[in-house]
Amino acid sequence: MVAAPPATVLEKGIRDRMVSSTAATLPLSTREAATCASAPLTTSRARSMDPDATLIARAKDGDTAAFRQIFLRHRDKVSRIVYRMIGPSPDVEDVVQDVFLNVYRSLPSFRGDSKFSTWLYRLATNVTRMHLRRGRSRPKFSDVDVPEAPSDDAPPQVTPDLQVERAERVRALYRLLDELSEKKREVLVMHDLEGVPAKEIAEHLDIPVLTVRTRLFYARKDLYARLAAEPSLQGVMEALMDQLPGKPKRKQKPKGEGATP
Repeated sequence: MVAAPPATVLEKGIRDRMVSSTAATLPLSTREAATCASAPLTTSRARSMDPDATLIARAKDGDTAAFRQIFLRHRDKVSRIVYRMIGPSPDVEDVVQDVFLNVYRSLPSFRGDSKFSTWLYRLATNVTRMHLRRGRSRPKFSDVDVPEAPSDDAPPQVTPDLQVERAERVRALYRLLDELSEKKREVLVMHDLEGVPAKEIAEHLDIPVLTVRTRLFYARKDLYARLAAEPSLQGVMEALMDQLPGKPKRKQKPKGEGATP
C-alpha cells in the first residue's frame, strides 16, 4: 500500500497553483470534465446521505477551510489511485495536485447525482489517464522500491532471510506486471494488490463490473502463463501464486504417487 505524499507538501503545491493566474490548463478535456459533472440534481435526502455534503456546500460558497478538509479526507485515496495507475514515479505528487486543482475548479458544477467520493475518484482516474497520454509518465512497476535489507519494525517472527526472499518475490511480480497490457495491469493491481472490490474498480474506471472481472481473469491468466514460462522464477512461482487471489487450483497427486518404493 502506497503512502500518500505529506499533506503540507501537497497543500502548498495546490495553493500555489490556485493563486497563480498562469496556472496550467485543466488536464481533463471538455468532454471528460462534463462527464464527471453533468449529472442531474438529486433530492435533498439523497444528498444528505453523502458524508461530504456539508463540506461541499461550504466549499462552493468559497470556504477554503472546508475545501482543505475535503482535501485531507480524500488525499490518501487519491494518492493510491494515482500510484496504481502510473506506478512508483516521482510524478505521483504532481498528478495528485492536478486532481485537486481540477476538483477546486469543477466543484461548482458538481450536482450530487453520485456520492462525491465516486465523482472525485473517477475524476482522479481521468486526470491520471490524461497525464499518461501526454507521455509525462509511463508505468514502470519493475522500478518499485522493494527493501533488500531487513526492516527494524518487522514482526519478530519474520527472519532476515524471509524478508529478503519476500522482497525478491515482490520484485519478480512487479517485473512481470510490466509485461501486461495497461487495462489488465490496472485492474490486477487495484484488485489483487490493493484489495479494491470489483464494484469500486468499476466506478473508478467507469466500466461495467463484468468488464472488470473479465479483465481480471485474463490478467491473472497472462501473469500465471508468464510465471510458468520463466525458468528463473520457477522457484518462487508457487509462493507468488499463493499470494494472489483467484489462483488456478493445483492438481492433487494421486495417493501414493511419488512415494519411495
